[in-house]
Amino acid sequence: MMMLTMTFFFIKIHIFFWLAAMVGFSLIFGCGTQDSVSSSPPSNFSPKPYRVGDNWYYPVSQVGEFREKGIASWYGEDFHGKKTSSGEIYDMYDMTAAHKILPFGTYVRVKNLTNGRSVDVRINDRGPFVGDRIIDLSYKAAKKIKMIEPGTAPVKITVLSADGSSTASGESHNFKTTEYFSGIFSVQVGSFQDWDNAEKLRKDLASNYDDARIVTYQDGSDTFYRVRVGQYTSVDEVMASEKQLLENGYKGAFSVAE
Repeated sequence: MMMLTMTFFFIKIHIFFWLAAMVGFSLIFGCGTQDSVSSSPPSNFSPKPYRVGDNWYYPVSQVGEFREKGIASWYGEDFHGKKTSSGEIYDMYDMTAAHKILPFGTYVRVKNLTNGRSVDVRINDRGPFVGDRIIDLSYKAAKKIKMIEPGTAPVKITVLSADGSSTASGESHNFKTTEYFSGIFSVQVGSFQDWDNAEKLRKDLASNYDDARIVTYQDGSDTFYRVRVGQYTSVDEVMASEKQLLENGYKGAFSVAE
């Protein structure tokens, strides 16, 4: 039998497409060692789109049957103790991983195709954003499938159900997505730890933008004052505003989802 591969290509802002490329699939897992974790249902919430560089990524809010094949990498000490995209503190000795679009809390089985070893991990971070890599494993998870030394490995990902069993039972790949092209977007022009600096920028922007405002954000013990402009309802609108701000000399401007 053939293996079905679902690969989500990153989405170019000026193209706005979401393309899934499928190839053959197999339901048979090869022999190998396996490390399991206690499973819990995926977090069912409506995630926001997010931007890395020039690319927007659109997470799914729920996932049923899912398989993906590509390159896995791992991350360790440099990120140990720091916040993940989900807000959790990264622990390189936990069985976790980063994925671009799967909901936080989703458990997946990752099979190393070079040696047949498998490991179950929980998605609690976003990434990786390098080349054709599809998942970033914690140090412990990578060690379980013997990919620490090579650094990367070809893998197959299968989403697990709440009881820890595989949900892949055929060619069906079920996703619940949200329409993000008509969401709420703004342009962030600056971020400061000093309120006066943020207020100075806001006043400067207010001469041309009625909705220039300061949004307070707390990251642990630190407080940041983010200066934003606009309440746009589409990616096209926010990108047009970002372009205008950049052309007007606001070099740090970039689009965000509210």
